[in-house]
Amino acid sequence: MTAQLEHANYTVSDPAATAAWMQIVFGWHIRWQGDAISGGHTVHVGTQNHYLALYKPDTALSPKANNYSQLAGLNHIAVVVDDLDTTEAAILAHGFKTGSHADYEPGRRFYFHDEDGIEYEVVQYD
Repeated sequence: MTAQLEHANYTVSDPAATAAWMQIVFGWHIRWQGDAISGGHTVHVGTQNHYLALYKPDTALSPKANNYSQLAGLNHIAVVVDDLDTTEAAILAHGFKTGSHADYEPGRRFYFHDEDGIEYEVVQYD
């Protein structure tokens, strides 16, 4: 038996705004949105089979320290695309800065941070 990842759920400052740029940059769609089970609001954005649950609680949010040095921190989310250059152009057009470009097996990649400081890796496999 092989398992596959269905979704990841993480906290953002504005689920609708994050979902909006993800739809433009990654070509995803909103699968569901509404009140979260324990309060707050959630937007599910992704494909038919995989998605990200973007959650905002009712309480005030405060930024975290560097996730790479924090237990249970979210380090980054990786997204596989068919055309790395076109995707990077869309990310840059949205106002995000890209960096850490690399080309090694099994594919090319770069990273960027969104308005909440969440790191994303974008990968194209050949």
